[in-house]
Amino acid sequence: MPAAELDKTSIQKAYARWAPIYDPLFGRITATGRRAAAAAATRVGGRVLEVGVGTGIALPDYGANCRVIGLDLSFDMLRIARKRADDGLSNVEGILQMDAGRLAFPDASFDCVVAMFLITVVPDPERVMAELDRVCKPGGEVILVNHFAAEGGIRKLVEKAAAPFGDRLGWHPDFPFERVMGQKDLSLIEKKPAGFGGLFTLVRFRKAG
Repeated sequence: MPAAELDKTSIQKAYARWAPIYDPLFGRITATGRRAAAAAATRVGGRVLEVGVGTGIALPDYGANCRVIGLDLSFDMLRIARKRADDGLSNVEGILQMDAGRLAFPDASFDCVVAMFLITVVPDPERVMAELDRVCKPGGEVILVNHFAAEGGIRKLVEKAAAPFGDRLGWHPDFPFERVMGQKDLSLIEKKPAGFGGLFTLVRFRKAG
């Protein structure tokens, strides 16, 4: 059975279900990865865009030297993120509803662009990567944290078996790393395990400048 295709409707429905339980269910699982990504973004500093901000669970992890804008497609997730941002996070400049494949920002708008646990949930990952590249300033960084498909072993078999249910899960279980490597302006500068027994990976790109 082929992998299920994701679309905006299935994504919004999936995350409407996940929103009320996302933080308690996934907060601990994703903690290492999101803190590593926020720390890397803080080292860059300046204007930071978090694409796929979700419930805003990572917002408190950014340093005071960051001016953060978060966006997401899911209204249910954003409602929680806005409440979190309003609770004393003065370095958060905005929480917006927006499609990651059509970012409403000019070219080179941000010093750093972060996408955590996002690239496997979007209908067109290559288009999203192109948008992350486009809005990042030359010399800036694009930072991902994500699950990528195993190259072998039992995990690869499990991911292949789960792939047809991607629309219900709201993400691609068998997403290959090569799909984030297509932007000529982005050079890979770091790739390392980011928590939960190596299931997640932190990836950093630097944009040519």
